[in-house]
Amino acid sequence: MSVVADPPRTPPHAPPPAPPRTLLPPGRLEAAHYEPPRVPLEVLRHSSVPDTLGVGRPGKVGLLELGFELVGGRTELVRHYQKSPLQIMRPLYFDPHRPDLPITFLMSTGGGVIQADRLRTDLSFGPGTSGHVTTQAATKVYRMEHDYAVAQTFLTAGPGAYVEYLPDPVIPYVDSRFYQRTVITAAPAATVLASETVLAGRLAHGERNAYQVFASDLELRRPDGELVALDTVRLEPGGAGESGGSSVDGPAVLAGHSVMACFFAVSPLAPARELADLLHTTLAGRGLPYGVSVLPQDCGAWVRVLGEHTEAVTRSLAAVWDAVRRRLIGVPAPDLRKT
Repeated sequence: MSVVADPPRTPPHAPPPAPPRTLLPPGRLEAAHYEPPRVPLEVLRHSSVPDTLGVGRPGKVGLLELGFELVGGRTELVRHYQKSPLQIMRPLYFDPHRPDLPITFLMSTGGGVIQADRLRTDLSFGPGTSGHVTTQAATKVYRMEHDYAVAQTFLTAGPGAYVEYLPDPVIPYVDSRFYQRTVITAAPAATVLASETVLAGRLAHGERNAYQVFASDLELRRPDGELVALDTVRLEPGGAGESGGSSVDGPAVLAGHSVMACFFAVSPLAPARELADLLHTTLAGRGLPYGVSVLPQDCGAWVRVLGEHTEAVTRSLAAVWDAVRRRLIGVPAPDLRKT
């Protein structure tokens, strides 16, 4: 006699089986990944343990990883990982002169950067790709009672890539402490346009250089790790409130201005001195103090601009972007439709 076992019975109201767990790739949430290898002393001296959520707690580590590759004649987003508060919606293709070029807006689920935040963005553009990356709005760095905040961006451009990284300004609020690090790794045959703008504070609210410290490092490197250029900014006002900022208003720093911006054009598509002359010609006659220089190894040119009003500096950067774009790829800058 053969015996056939009854099939296992499932209770009529049993919950469905749990889906398999998806584990994060190792290392993403380790401090070595989201903490910079070195924090400037001006910022590090404010290190402390917050009485609220501390470094590494849920919501305090924001990660964004975007990978672009050339697919079927246009650049596509092929790798995407995000962890709140950093996020994107999806790349858009509305440049009428470059329909193959995706425009990506970086976004935050929070209203801005707060104490003990550690933010890291990785942007990778493969060989022959193109793209424009910007922020949805200005980056607001809020008042801090404990510790400091860090935002790092790592941009990699492969051979033949054309990448624009032009975020909106950073606004450091009263008593904020912020370190911003941008590392651009560009192949010798790649083109990268990058900018950085910082305001002296909430100018419309009478806050001018009332933050505790704003520090920034912009590194230009080659794929083998060689450091080509380093732009270092250390702003540490001597006071607070409307009358603060005596130590950053000197002639070798902000010279009494409220807005500072820089623009880098790294490219083999035009001679470095020609790019420098183009930057100079574009900004001449606009009534803003600026300085232009050729980058090391004649890999491009850069400019720093000072101004009293955000609109004037923003318009000048837009003019520089448009002029360099026309020279390098033969088309004007698109309207980004920001309000």
